[in-house]
Amino acid sequence: MGSSSNTNTSGGGSDKEEKEDKGKGKDSSEPSFKEGDRVLAYHGPLLYEAKVQRIENLEDEWRYFVHYLGWNKNWDEWVANDRLLKLTDENIRKQQELEKNQVVDKTVKSGRSTQHKLKGANADAKADKDDTKNLVKGKKRKTQPGTEEKEKRSSESLLVSQFPLTLKKQLVDDWENVTQLGKLVKLPRSPTVDDILKRYLEHRAKKDNKINDSYAEILKGLRCYFDKALPAMLLYKKERDQYTEEVKSDISPSTVYGAEHLLRLFVKLPELLAFVNMEEDALNKLQQKLLDILKFLQKNQSTFFISVYDDRKGADGSKSK
Repeated sequence: MGSSSNTNTSGGGSDKEEKEDKGKGKDSSEPSFKEGDRVLAYHGPLLYEAKVQRIENLEDEWRYFVHYLGWNKNWDEWVANDRLLKLTDENIRKQQELEKNQVVDKTVKSGRSTQHKLKGANADAKADKDDTKNLVKGKKRKTQPGTEEKEKRSSESLLVSQFPLTLKKQLVDDWENVTQLGKLVKLPRSPTVDDILKRYLEHRAKKDNKINDSYAEILKGLRCYFDKALPAMLLYKKERDQYTEEVKSDISPSTVYGAEHLLRLFVKLPELLAFVNMEEDALNKLQQKLLDILKFLQKNQSTFFISVYDDRKGADGSKSK
């Protein structure tokens, strides 16, 4: 799952999908959903079953506080009408189709990946690399009926329960600056995501007295995920015009964006790891490595993260002041 109070990331779906089965939208005198309603909510490119817990009207626009069923309460969040669909048979089929298409799309894109031959590597190093390849390929677990919710909880447990508190506050401040105050992260950032990942690899090499191949593979996977996930699930609506201006066809987002958006990716990782095909022990080891990267971000928080956001026009044309 992606973030909520953590990032409150905007949902996916095509324009056509967003127009279907929505509520009445902005300026509606009545809310489209009421407290206690079971709904389907966009989170990134997928739909998840959720329950409306609270509603409010903010500047003539209804918002709904939802809990994603089967997920930790950390992912509860406020969403607008365009993130919600009614829980109907047709929309459930749409949910299943989106999940199916995402798995197929990831498999096709990763199917041409080069297979690395490991020479002289020990069993643990090989397992680490295999785990990372599974993460990059995004293979869906084979599950028995009734086990999906258990596996989701298991895959998210470490990253969610041990997410550093100071970084959680960083996420909340980031969300408030962009969505509430209309401010943006000034681009290009320094250090960039690329710079941060390189610094972490140097940090591990110094700590281990060698270049750790398993960490190198994980960082490569994170960079790949970041570049693909940023436009799809890591941007707020007000940041999309800025993305179009700064990221051209031959530019990788990881060379433009920095720690603020990289941290949003870590909130999405439990959702991605829920579909990784690996044994529980190997999954836990992978999560421990990801947590080590998070701790590196926390240790360098004052250096990597900005404290003042750019007070420029957002995508909605408003200027905060």
